[in-house]
Amino acid sequence: MTPPRRSAARSVASVEHGTDAPRLDPVDPRGLVDVGSDGTGTGTGTGTGTDHTGTDHPSTDLPGPHDSRELERYVGADLTDRDLEGTWFSECVFESPRLGAARLRGARFVESVLSDSFAPELAASRSTWHDVRVERPRWGSAELFDADLRSVRIVGGKIDYLNLRGARLTDVVIEGCSIGELDLGGVTALRVALVDCRVGTLDVTRASLAHTDLRTTSFSRIDGLAGLSGATIDDDQLSMLAPVLAAHLGLVVD
Repeated sequence: MTPPRRSAARSVASVEHGTDAPRLDPVDPRGLVDVGSDGTGTGTGTGTGTDHTGTDHPSTDLPGPHDSRELERYVGADLTDRDLEGTWFSECVFESPRLGAARLRGARFVESVLSDSFAPELAASRSTWHDVRVERPRWGSAELFDADLRSVRIVGGKIDYLNLRGARLTDVVIEGCSIGELDLGGVTALRVALVDCRVGTLDVTRASLAHTDLRTTSFSRIDGLAGLSGATIDDDQLSMLAPVLAAHLGLVVD
């Protein structure tokens, strides 16, 4: 498969209050082949695929396990219950895909866009997401534990449970998203920002955070307080955490 092309442009945000902002590459795949929900393809792009047998084929069919796909647009694709383990998507666009119970363990998304995706259960442990934009996801339980996210932006949408336990997060922005429970237990995070999000429970047990900006995001509960070391919070968040911090430190407030 042709190595993914890298954009020469890079957006680098300034340092604010000693917290480095995430650095995100623009994601704009072009020259795509359209692949419909029934696997038929149209368009003038040069998209090709290699199936798990190593055979090249025109990429008009829906992908399977360990396929390599590039320069494809999936419009309304129904990938429910589909085995996509180890599949590589490079410079692909997914518009309103249905991903319920799709098996995405070890899958790789590179320089790709997913918009309006729907998944009551998203099984994507140990997956890789590099230079990816996710717009308005509607996910129930999203299992991305032990995943690798680099230069990823998630914008809008609603996620009931986002499990990133043990994941590696580098240059990640989650913006304007409602998350019932965000599990960052054991993550290694560098330049991560939660912007204008609403989070029910945040779990940072044994997390390793550096340049992680939690300002402007509201939380109902935070578990694993010691794991907040390395995060940046605002005055309102500090006030909310005061009783929990006092109990954690064994302080008596009179």
